[in-house]
Amino acid sequence: MCAVSETLVFERIDANLARLRLSRIRDVLPEIVHTAEDQHKSYLSFLDDLLEEEVAQKEQRRVETTLKISGLPFIKTIDEFDFTFQPGLDRQKVMSLFDLRFIRDKGNVIFLGPPGVGKTHLAVALAVKACQSGMSIYFTTMEDLIKKLKKDQETGRSGRGRSYYKSALVVVDEVGYTPIDRQECNLFYRFVANRYEKASTILTSNKAFSDWTELFHDQVIVTAILDRLLHHSTVINIRGNSFRLRGKLPKEQIESPVSGG
Repeated sequence: MCAVSETLVFERIDANLARLRLSRIRDVLPEIVHTAEDQHKSYLSFLDDLLEEEVAQKEQRRVETTLKISGLPFIKTIDEFDFTFQPGLDRQKVMSLFDLRFIRDKGNVIFLGPPGVGKTHLAVALAVKACQSGMSIYFTTMEDLIKKLKKDQETGRSGRGRSYYKSALVVVDEVGYTPIDRQECNLFYRFVANRYEKASTILTSNKAFSDWTELFHDQVIVTAILDRLLHHSTVINIRGNSFRLRGKLPKEQIESPVSGG
């Protein structure tokens, strides 16, 4: 093919790629054509390389968009978690969660422990991993969730179509930081019951389960909530130091608590 004809073909391909909104292929086409010629690749291999580039970019955009609208307070991964600062935390048990089988099995994860020990970091890291694996995610604090549930009730909406009901994984952070009244307790029970064995929920709480009656004011409802939350669940109890004290504590003062489950 002469240089003029080749240039015309490239221009026509570029115009068609723009029309099809295949922006990544437009960007990498010259480079991949050159590589294919140098390596004597087959037409199928050449096409496969082009499509892989486009799919990878679209997937990256999907993840970025999903993370942006998910409500996550920050983006953290498990690689950023400092297990050496929490020597009593069962690393193997935590890492096993990142195969995301608990989401496929519609199970729950509950992180317990005092403020600052890394509960939210681990919950967010699981949500990020789920998003990267193509699953829908949603993050909310307990306080904000109760506000949303009350608004749904006041407006007569079921809320079933909302992200905090339909997402494959919902993270509810800070359960127990503020007490809730009986009406709010009932709303939270309905939330838990509606997701039971249908989707996965991660909770973080600074309260032991034995303190939840004080939080929810009703032993019967607490029992019903825990029955559904714990039926298919993994509980990670972190009893270490606050990460906010990292760098301020002598090494010998870093606790080595036992991680429960």
